[in-house]
Amino acid sequence: MSQYEDITYEVVDNAGIITLNRPQRYNAFRAQTVDELIAAFQRAWSDHTVRAVILTGAGEKAFCTGGDVKQRAETGDYGPSELDRFRIGDLHKLMRDIPKPVIAAVNGIAVGGGHVLHVLADVTLAADTAKFGQAGPRVGSFDAGFGSAYLARVVGEKKAREIWFWCRQYSAAEALDMGLVNKVVPADRLLDEAKAWVAEVAEKSPTAIKFLKQSFNADTDHQAGFSNMAMTALDLFVVSPEGAEGAAAFAEKRPADFAAHVDWH
Repeated sequence: MSQYEDITYEVVDNAGIITLNRPQRYNAFRAQTVDELIAAFQRAWSDHTVRAVILTGAGEKAFCTGGDVKQRAETGDYGPSELDRFRIGDLHKLMRDIPKPVIAAVNGIAVGGGHVLHVLADVTLAADTAKFGQAGPRVGSFDAGFGSAYLARVVGEKKAREIWFWCRQYSAAEALDMGLVNKVVPADRLLDEAKAWVAEVAEKSPTAIKFLKQSFNADTDHQAGFSNMAMTALDLFVVSPEGAEGAAAFAEKRPADFAAHVDWH
């Protein structure tokens, strides 16, 4: 098993298993976490024994709750990073570009940026205890790139807008019904099920899988442009009074007063 601080990475048979390992923060990611995720996905890409990647979370409570809002409230950003950039957009594109299936094994809460990660996976397997939803407008954040545009391709425009505007949470069964996940299994069988999916796809032609993934992606690759603009806009928004209020209210466990900080002009 490779040594990282915020994640673990191991290869089991044909599966590259990446586990978000910050259970004390509900597996929320900071800039360092994103750097480590990028490194692990790149390793899985280069390892010819790896035929598919499993992305999951440590513990039973959370798959990933997105960007670490407490970190943002403390420092105004997501902490130091290797290249002095918060590279979440790079991670999104890497998950799409890696020529191997990415399987999200959602073991608990998948909200905010964590919800975006599972949406961008090629398939999602969910524990029957998993919960899904968005939190951006509740904490002064958003993903106006793949996290919203591609989500609409997955569940449809009406449902995607409901998910983002109302920030509700949905059960694994509800997620299955809306086509947000591929299969729901008992929580204690989740990782075994994901490994079984890897074993099954490992019997298939890797070159055919590569072409197919690129073909599927071609239909939505233009959304990368939206993603670039969205990340630039988010950088500006999170340091605005309105964006900062969302992070502060979350850290202080109080309702946010966004209206008091909006520039209505």
